[in-house]
Amino acid sequence: MLKIKKQENMNFKNIIKSIPVYLLIVALSIVTIGGTVLSCDPDETQTVANFNTIVLQEEFDEDGAPDSDIWTYDIGTGDNGWGNNELQYYTNRPENVVVEDGMLKITAINESFEGSNYTSARLTTKGLFEQQYGRFEARMKLPFGKGMWPAFWLLGANIDDIGWPFCGEIDVMENAGSKPTKVSGAVHGPGYSGGNPILKEYEFESSRVDSEFHIYGIEWGPEYINYYIDDVLYFQVTPDSLEEEEVDRSNWVFDNGPFFMIINLAVGGNFDGNPTSATVFPQTMYVDYIRVYAAE
Repeated sequence: MLKIKKQENMNFKNIIKSIPVYLLIVALSIVTIGGTVLSCDPDETQTVANFNTIVLQEEFDEDGAPDSDIWTYDIGTGDNGWGNNELQYYTNRPENVVVEDGMLKITAINESFEGSNYTSARLTTKGLFEQQYGRFEARMKLPFGKGMWPAFWLLGANIDDIGWPFCGEIDVMENAGSKPTKVSGAVHGPGYSGGNPILKEYEFESSRVDSEFHIYGIEWGPEYINYYIDDVLYFQVTPDSLEEEEVDRSNWVFDNGPFFMIINLAVGGNFDGNPTSATVFPQTMYVDYIRVYAAE
């Protein structure tokens, strides 16, 4: 196990230990979003896990290609631009993906390559690291510009057997590059997928995704997924959330087995539209670390 290199960034798990229990109960019954205090759910409670046992600690300390024991790549343009009308050709070239300066850098380039006008990279732990439940988090600084689409997400490891969206998809973080103060978390499953996921946005009051690093994470357990930005719990999804969207709660697919991670920078597509003449290239997604904790 590598030594954790940035102790000051160990977030909610360490901070929570110093807070009195009665204050936690009060704090976790509300969520502050954009300066507005909102009820979390109908009974004004949240299920909050506190996972401390780290099982994957990717600090990106060794320069060169990402660790092949953890990461592999999706290459090419996929089917219909990876199902989203995306414009990039994903490669594993160092021009698009490299570890240096203590972080992973995924770079989108405006260039002619294999019939596409843009290149970028999409890394996945499929077949190498898969886990059900726990905390998944990444500390990142994102690109900026119309048509940029950085994402950190999970897919059910049974996708090859039953297909998408039946395998389930957990979007830990997505950002539309034209909106540098907003990110979103979402889940996709049967009856709530594609352009109709169960989704919530988080808006920064005094920061931007491209000017500062932020920690994007989920804590996932049986029948719930909690979403965090830094130390803020802003969203919870449960089987009840499906019923609120008039989807049968039996379509909850997040207790059916392990998921694997994906981290990528798309160009264009359905989420933020295509780049414009004002979009500056190259654009880079900086990933300081990715850490996964076991559910205890």
